[in-house]
Amino acid sequence: MKAAIVQFKASTDKQVNLKTIVSFISKAALKNATLCAFPEFMMFYTNSSQTSTQLAALAETISGNFVSTIAKSAKENRIQVVGSFYEKSHKKDRVYDTSFVIDRSGKVVSTYRKIHLYDALGFRESDKMISGNNIAKPIKTSIGKIGMMICYDLRFPEMSRSLTVAGSEILVAPSAWVKGSMKEEHWITLNKARAIENGCYVISPDHVGNIYCGRSLVVDPYGKILLDMKKKQGIGFVNIDLEKVKQIRKILPLLKNRRTDVYSNLQV
Repeated sequence: MKAAIVQFKASTDKQVNLKTIVSFISKAALKNATLCAFPEFMMFYTNSSQTSTQLAALAETISGNFVSTIAKSAKENRIQVVGSFYEKSHKKDRVYDTSFVIDRSGKVVSTYRKIHLYDALGFRESDKMISGNNIAKPIKTSIGKIGMMICYDLRFPEMSRSLTVAGSEILVAPSAWVKGSMKEEHWITLNKARAIENGCYVISPDHVGNIYCGRSLVVDPYGKILLDMKKKQGIGFVNIDLEKVKQIRKILPLLKNRRTDVYSNLQV
């Protein structure tokens, strides 16, 4: 099945971004993609001068206009959509970084609140955000069973392994990977590692422009990069073949060869 991956530079105006997103959904459907995946922070770009209170004021609930408009477009175009938004939380000056999956009927069928906040390398997402406390169960889609991650989650192999053991054939990680020394090298290495060690596809739409590096990727279960969008805004397409997941897991049975019976016996 064909998946569409969108890479673009979000403005600070969510209504402008919403129009761009809806346009990409239509383009993906016209190319016969059955699922369209967007990057993290697609709702709007938050610059360093924006306070946590200002960000929270612009955040919405899952039933708000932003997600509802995307859901309507998904239904009209008969395509599934994976995206992200700033979700209101119980704290007036903090938001959730939340991803969602919308089915072809326009129904939100899964949500995931980012559990690993990017408090590293000079950044502190926790100054404006609050972390989620649950990993969303993998969900069946037109391209396969997907497990949801967001950006910084890629640095924590425990999460991708947990999602794989729970049934994921594809990991989807909407991202806004910040530029910096060795950052693109880390990005590529982590995406390939998560694919290889779990014998799954990894789809990582990345934010480009502003302070982000782009390089949206799709990696196959053997670690081959099928798509690298470099620094260009636009939409890319990849065919997902679940037979390849089965074949790779058979010839490289990493999941089967795990020694879960002894891992907990480590003496500290």
